[in-house]
Amino acid sequence: MSFRPRSLMTIISRRFYNQSLPFRNHDSNLRGAAIIKLSFSIHLPNAVKFFRSVALFSALLLSCFLFALGADDATRWSAKLDAPVSFYQTTELGVLVVGTTKSLYCIDAESGETLWRRKNTRLDETDVAAVPGTDILLLSLESGDKSRLEAADLMTGDTLWRSEKTRGSVMQMALDQNTNLLAVVMARDARGRAREGFKRRAIVHMFDLSAGREVWQHELESDIEMMPARWDDATEVSYTLDNYRPPAFLDGRLYLFYEGVTSLDERTGKERRREKFRVNEEGLALTEADPVMDERNVYVSGRGHVRAISRASGEAVWESKDVGLAPEMILTREALYVRTGGQFTRLENGEQTKRGPYGVSAIDVETGKILWRYKGADKGITNIALPDSTTIAIADSDDLIMLDAQTGKRRAKASHEVDRAAFVLLNERGQLVVGGDNEVAAFNVAGEKAVWRSRHNPPGRGFLRTVAAVAARAASLYFRYGGAATTVFRGAQLLNAASTLRWSGLAAHATLPNLTSLAENYAREYARERFSSFGVLSRVSSARQLSSARPPTNLRLPVHAPSAAEAETRLLDRLDPASQLERLSRFLWRRKKLAALRGQWMYFYTDLKGRDAGHGLLGVNLNNGTPERAVKLNDPDERFISDDATNLLYVSRDDRLFAYDLAPQ
Repeated sequence: MSFRPRSLMTIISRRFYNQSLPFRNHDSNLRGAAIIKLSFSIHLPNAVKFFRSVALFSALLLSCFLFALGADDATRWSAKLDAPVSFYQTTELGVLVVGTTKSLYCIDAESGETLWRRKNTRLDETDVAAVPGTDILLLSLESGDKSRLEAADLMTGDTLWRSEKTRGSVMQMALDQNTNLLAVVMARDARGRAREGFKRRAIVHMFDLSAGREVWQHELESDIEMMPARWDDATEVSYTLDNYRPPAFLDGRLYLFYEGVTSLDERTGKERRREKFRVNEEGLALTEADPVMDERNVYVSGRGHVRAISRASGEAVWESKDVGLAPEMILTREALYVRTGGQFTRLENGEQTKRGPYGVSAIDVETGKILWRYKGADKGITNIALPDSTTIAIADSDDLIMLDAQTGKRRAKASHEVDRAAFVLLNERGQLVVGGDNEVAAFNVAGEKAVWRSRHNPPGRGFLRTVAAVAARAASLYFRYGGAATTVFRGAQLLNAASTLRWSGLAAHATLPNLTSLAENYAREYARERFSSFGVLSRVSSARQLSSARPPTNLRLPVHAPSAAEAETRLLDRLDPASQLERLSRFLWRRKKLAALRGQWMYFYTDLKGRDAGHGLLGVNLNNGTPERAVKLNDPDERFISDDATNLLYVSRDDRLFAYDLAPQ
């Protein structure tokens, strides 16, 4: 369903039209004459009062109407669904996956049209996951004591393949684009009250996407601690593995990082020698770094130690001395730079806590010897940024600090004056941007006073948790698009720089209210140019090869008779072949646009000024500090999604989903 508010003139015209109600059964000439007669029979002073009353009444009616629907002038579209919205996620193809308490929808993000719906399918957010770099949507379905994993075509909802051997919800994934092998990490019965110490045993399933079959499965040796998807004292919540780094493919092997480092042969699942050690600090999320690699080793951290694991043998090459908690590592040609200490999320309640010692260490990649340590950070530390090959930038609770990458000596220090500084990044102008919950400030690389500053306080008091959730959501969406950068030179090597695509629910759920962890885990490449299609989109490329002089006639949807539990009301069924091709091509074009997109705006929940006065989201351009976008939202939905590819903001309210324009102010 689409909705655009009627203009005031339309309502006023309807008011005049209603004056001719007694004449509606007559011809149009009589109705016109009645309206003219009515207008001339009104005395001028009364006419002025009449017009004023009509205008006031119309404005009041319009306000009430828009309030009831939750819409305003910025609404691009709204969709009324069959029940209250439980969750919604965006995908790189421009399809919104929406779950209600009754059904599962896939909606065109630009138009609001329903592509398909599955009735009588009630799923949790952790039961739905889009496979990165493909058009596959994984669904974890349960019926009584039976469960299955189903791969659905994102465009049509049709079942591509299913597995009856899986149990539980999808926690994390890794896709090898060279072999089309998909590793899915699942866990059963991952629901309960939000607390610390919730543990489950995860199982890794390897699927061949080309053949649509399971190749092998591997059960972890012991239970591992999980993280609540949200912190709600009143209800049961889903649990995730967002507190661990997702698996990765490398050298024909699948690497797991839940119990130290385990590598499995990607074709057979056979385990090679395992380096087992404790990973996260008890009760805290993501206290250890995302692994990095070079041509010889994979470098990992765990419980204060950094290790080099041979890619050839799987054995430990060296282990560094205790450096403290090491949540971030950046590998260059000169050294492995490790940030120690920082801000972490408590699994018990979602609150943030600081843990030291705070600093940066440089490690020799050949021997594991610590080259230097910087311990001058005070009462906290942000993520690391490398504006060039010779400079390391960090921020603590008070200052932005520049270090010499060769010696670790401090080159410069400047007071940043940002409350609760949580991240530092590089914008397109090469400036260092320090940010917190409600402020960002930019500095030149020399570390002098701020070039610009933009502060936007949250409205009022009394809902600090909501404000924190909105701030975390806004930051995560900015980082997701790869607008953030921490290095401008090609020195860092990452596991996802190979042919593997990695997915964690953290990207979709944005549950982590910790801006430092979000900054260090930004999506370097949210969408890549390389894309594999297994559904109806696979037919688009062949159809494009036909002559453009005539519409293609060979594009057809798969012959499929959906059961009661499968997709129905499919949009593509109602389109002719040429329109199908045009619609599907538009999704592929949007994905290509997304692959090249670098986000520019970070949003803050604050009091808006001017014509948009009220509470809302204000978009600040991080390249110049200018507030350029605003969306009025008096009642914020902390699950909102900003989409810079479509310039739309998506929010839900009860059984409605809204898309607001993110046009410049």
